[in-house]
Amino acid sequence: MTPSPPQPRDGNRGDLFDPQCPTRRLLDRIGTKWLSMAVKVLAEASPEEVRFAELRRRMPGVSQKMLSVTLQGMTRDGLVDRRVEPSVPPRVHYRLTPLGLSLEGPLAMVRAWAEEHMAEVDRANARSRELADDD
Repeated sequence: MTPSPPQPRDGNRGDLFDPQCPTRRLLDRIGTKWLSMAVKVLAEASPEEVRFAELRRRMPGVSQKMLSVTLQGMTRDGLVDRRVEPSVPPRVHYRLTPLGLSLEGPLAMVRAWAEEHMAEVDRANARSRELADDD
């Protein structure tokens, strides 16, 4: 007998294969490179806060707009707490919530897999392009 998968605390478990299930939208959100990088930076600082400008410095290539959109989504999803320090200009600080911190382990495994297998994937893509060019 196969053990049943663990159930979420509230008893509602999604079904990825159900086209109407919101799990698909959640996977779209948590599967982005920017969210993965933000979780890594914030997890390394946990339980301390990280300012927006510092996050941006530690995430090479991210635009101010993309980081802002990513953090807004993470805040909306309950992964990040946001604190605004009333100053001119305002200083905005972020910290992972316990829910956000629980995502670091799974994302770290995906990041490690990607880093380990990137060369193989690049070779497969190159072979695929060569085959497409031969057609």
